[in-house]
Amino acid sequence: MPTNILKDISKFWVAGINYKKADVSTRGLFAIQDEQYARILEEARAKGLNELFVLSTCNRTEIYGFADSAGQLIDLLCEQTQGTKETFLSSAYIKNGYVAIEHLFNVSAGLDSQLLGDYEIIGQIKTAVKFSKEHHGVDIILERLTNTVLQSSKAVKNQTELSSGTVSVSFAAIQYIRENVKAIAGKKILLLGAGKIGRSTCKNLVHYLKTKNITLINRTAEKASALSKELGLHHAPMSELQKQITQSDIILVATDAAEPIILRSHLVEQGHKLILDLSIPYNVEVASQHLSHITLINVDDLSKLKDETLSKRESEIPKARIIIATHIADFVEWYEMRKQVPVLKAMKTKLKEIHNSPLFIPLYNHTAHTEEKIQRVINGMAFKMKEQNQKGCQFIEAINEFIEIGTN
Repeated sequence: MPTNILKDISKFWVAGINYKKADVSTRGLFAIQDEQYARILEEARAKGLNELFVLSTCNRTEIYGFADSAGQLIDLLCEQTQGTKETFLSSAYIKNGYVAIEHLFNVSAGLDSQLLGDYEIIGQIKTAVKFSKEHHGVDIILERLTNTVLQSSKAVKNQTELSSGTVSVSFAAIQYIRENVKAIAGKKILLLGAGKIGRSTCKNLVHYLKTKNITLINRTAEKASALSKELGLHHAPMSELQKQITQSDIILVATDAAEPIILRSHLVEQGHKLILDLSIPYNVEVASQHLSHITLINVDDLSKLKDETLSKRESEIPKARIIIATHIADFVEWYEMRKQVPVLKAMKTKLKEIHNSPLFIPLYNHTAHTEEKIQRVINGMAFKMKEQNQKGCQFIEAINEFIEIGTN
């Protein structure tokens, strides 16, 4: 449950690594699953840190939160992942205060995505924050901040063309196939993974490549069965993986396993195959790329694809930044006023004490109107604090105003 304790924005941090300086292998060391995430939040609470969340995608791992130093957050993350703190810091960026807040807004809008305007990131932010909230890791500021971030992202989506067209990692895979594979209708496609990315990839395959010569395999067979039924495709159990690999010309891997699912041993003595690994960490054994008959493409390779859609998106960046600035200003205004709440409450209590004092005998003193008069004074005081940024004068003014309206 959110508390009324308001933390100082100067103690808000983000520490992360992303595609700009960390390759897929390095990012994979710091990818987190739900079990690791839960342990991070549990350890955070034990250390007195109760406002944070972790964003882990194929392109980035970031930890956002309130702490005395970024090092506290980095320690939490590195203690629960495969990578070391030294490896993390070698590629990390650390941002503080309002700079960190602006970074979160930019990430949510797709301005910091490997594929500009990739709107899938907002769903990943929602999931990350929801998980933290369910584990008591979201308090009053993060609640308000992330709600404003979601509003900003939605406004960018609706009011600009930054996310126009269909460009994402899954769509980039389709683009690659379309540009590099001839006679696609005659090719047999195997798709591993029926989660969010797998589902998106599958729909793009059907829609853009106009093929249903696709077989789905998923760790949970029911998911593969449901998706194949929905789209009119084939599905197979995980036990048939080797058989399906042998029969396929194109393999797309959209799973989130901690270790590779497709091994080099699966691919030896096979015919030519195109394999697109959309997973972080890699779910296709890296050694597979050394087989002469295997073309292995990963998410970093796909991110290099540029087309007219991306060029159009770049021209929308200024519009997006204006929208983001407006929403940041809204959050700052809320935060600054929220900081004054204790002062306003204290003044309200003081005015009630003055009213009940025997030294205060207004000529017009109907008790029924007292609360209304006090609230009118408090509202005026709040307005002056907001508009005029007064430091101490508002206290004297509020008392004088109360005394004046109490005698009229």
